[in-house]
Amino acid sequence: MSLNLDDKKVVVAEVAEVAATALSVVAAEYRGITVSQMTALRSQARSQGVYMRVIKNTLARRALVGTVFEPIGPKLKGPLVLAFSKDDPGAAARLVKAFAKDNANLVATLVSLGGQVMPGDAIEKVASLPTRDQALSQLVGLLQAPIQKLVSTLAAPNQKLVRTLAAVRDAKQASA
Repeated sequence: MSLNLDDKKVVVAEVAEVAATALSVVAAEYRGITVSQMTALRSQARSQGVYMRVIKNTLARRALVGTVFEPIGPKLKGPLVLAFSKDDPGAAARLVKAFAKDNANLVATLVSLGGQVMPGDAIEKVASLPTRDQALSQLVGLLQAPIQKLVSTLAAPNQKLVRTLAAVRDAKQASA
C-alpha cells in the first residue's frame, strides 16, 4: 500500500526523531520472514527498548540526513528493517543476532555505531558490548581491586601471626 505525501512526511519525521537520539542502528534484510515472525520480532524489540521500522530506503535516507547515521544512507539496498537502539548501544544488535539464530531469513546487512558504518558481520562485536549496568559493575570492580589488594596486604601479617600462635598452642596441647 503506497503512502501519500503527508503520510511519507510523518514517517520521515518519526524516523528522523528516533535517529537523532539513537545510539546505534542495525539494518537487516527480512526477505522470507513471515508476518507472525515479524510480529514476534517487533514485540521483542518493544520489550528491549529497540525501535524497529520497515521503511522504504529513499524515505530512510531522507530521515537520516543530519544525524550520525547519515553515512548508511547510500548503503541501504533491498527490503530492510531498521532497528534503532535507544538506551543501550548493543540492544538492537543483540536482538537481531538472537532472532537470526532461529530465523535464517533475517540477515544483518550493516551496523552503525557512533557514526561508523560496519558490515553486517560486525553485529557480533556490537552485540557483545556490555549493557550500562554491566559496564558500571565492571568499572566498580576495577576501582575496587587496588583497595582490596591493599587491605589484604595489610591484614596478611596479622593473619600469619595468629596462625603461628595457633600452631604453637596446638603443638603444646599435643605434647601435654
